[in-house]
Amino acid sequence: MKKKFADYPVIIRGGGDIATAVAHKLFRAGFPVIITEIEQPTMVRRMVSFANCINEKEFSVEGVTSVFAETSEEIQRIWKNGKLPVIIDSDCKIKDTLYPAILVDAILAKKNCGTRKDDAPVVIALGPGFTAGKDADVVVETNRGHDLGKLLFEGEAAPDTGIPGTIGGFTTERVLRSPSSGMIHNEAEIGMTVKRGDLICSVNGQPVNSQIDGVVRGLIRHGLKVRYGDKIGDIDPRGEIQFCRSISDKGRNIAGAVLEAALMLL
Repeated sequence: MKKKFADYPVIIRGGGDIATAVAHKLFRAGFPVIITEIEQPTMVRRMVSFANCINEKEFSVEGVTSVFAETSEEIQRIWKNGKLPVIIDSDCKIKDTLYPAILVDAILAKKNCGTRKDDAPVVIALGPGFTAGKDADVVVETNRGHDLGKLLFEGEAAPDTGIPGTIGGFTTERVLRSPSSGMIHNEAEIGMTVKRGDLICSVNGQPVNSQIDGVVRGLIRHGLKVRYGDKIGDIDPRGEIQFCRSISDKGRNIAGAVLEAALMLL
């Protein structure tokens, strides 16, 4: 089967934690996968985001290694070496030369950032902002709950509630948001155990403190510019440090749904 899937290139728009879960599953299934990202990605869960290789040049998640690429020759060489290329291509122009069999919009911007149903023979979109049958062949539900991972062949995913999923009994309390627009200055690191009230970072000198006890599961890269209200960090009340470097249950669920959709539509 891997030899067969090798004939079907996949472009995934976005390299954050959910997009990485999708890329990881499709890559391990045998699809040649490439991720497109913006120049300075602002992913929170950096330790499980292939987009991190834009800064690190090479970055591994659960046994799969991503490598930053700048040319078509580098992409082919990375694939040949059994690794996953990541490129800076915010408009996904590579689709016009790579001719993917599958395109997955995993930006999770809660809106359509330019993906069209004719971008590839199979187009799969994650979350709200897309209409199945119009913008994509299928939309995957990303809202936690009974329908998480459901394939929608018509209509749209559930609208964004603005309320994070419950982990360890906490929702909004576990998420850190920027108190202003400006540059982030990190005081803590991913994987660090913290107590309620501990300083995690600051934006323009305004402190951002943890509201709960737990482990810093995610934190936007030091020195990046953020906007007021942006999600910039994530405290995991379960206190399990290993969770910082492993794909989440939500990510695995959505990734399985994308693989299902790919097999159905191919």
